[in-house]
Amino acid sequence: MNTAPALQVDGLTLRFGGVTALDDVSFTVAQSSIHALIGPNGAGKSSCFNVISGVYRPASGAVRYAGHDLVELPPHRIAALGVARAFQNLALAGGQSVGDNLMVARHHLTRAGFAATGLRLPSARAEERRHRARVREIADFLDLGAHWDTPAGLLPYGERKRIELARAVAAEPELLLLDEPVAGMNHHESQVMARQIRQVRDELGVTVVLIEHDMPMVMSLADRVTVLDFGRRIADGSPSEVSADPDVIRAYLGTDDTTPVEHA
Repeated sequence: MNTAPALQVDGLTLRFGGVTALDDVSFTVAQSSIHALIGPNGAGKSSCFNVISGVYRPASGAVRYAGHDLVELPPHRIAALGVARAFQNLALAGGQSVGDNLMVARHHLTRAGFAATGLRLPSARAEERRHRARVREIADFLDLGAHWDTPAGLLPYGERKRIELARAVAAEPELLLLDEPVAGMNHHESQVMARQIRQVRDELGVTVVLIEHDMPMVMSLADRVTVLDFGRRIADGSPSEVSADPDVIRAYLGTDDTTPVEHA
């Protein structure tokens, strides 16, 4: 695995009035790795993702990616650099097919202008065919091809969560941010999702940063784990190092118990 940094978060501090959501948070994500950002509810994980993706601007600190400091850029510029995000809450168009939901992710890759697209000029139609063919490949890659023409709203919850993953992958990212990808899933669905996240990293070379509360999944899937608590980084290391860290155990269990956090 290439260990050169793909993403460098350096000294992020984020405040909302008198509340400090992030307090001097730093961590490094290696190229082509799966990096987990974990912590109890309210620890600052989603706030950190919102800074990385350009939704929030921090009081101080930097987020370095692809030669840019992302805190200086709006969300659409960050997406254009190859950063995609899948959110915890489903945001699919339930009445549209799986294929059409995935096509939404190709918007920033489309070169045909508004007029050419609106007039259905040959160049625009040819480009749409190319995008649709690529999106179909991604759907097949993530075992969603059988649902290509099915309205997304008719599919079970676990399948709709995987459509969210596929839509993010359809944006052709180099860095993928996943916010609680297995939230609400049963054990089997979670295993399938974990396998597909690993597949995206291994076969497409995408660097993955994920927020997740499913600790067995995190500890079996992640190459490295950063732990936040009350907006501060309290641990950073391999899954085995983090699961045995007394500060992590106290943050999750609220005791001085030194039993390591469960991991597979």
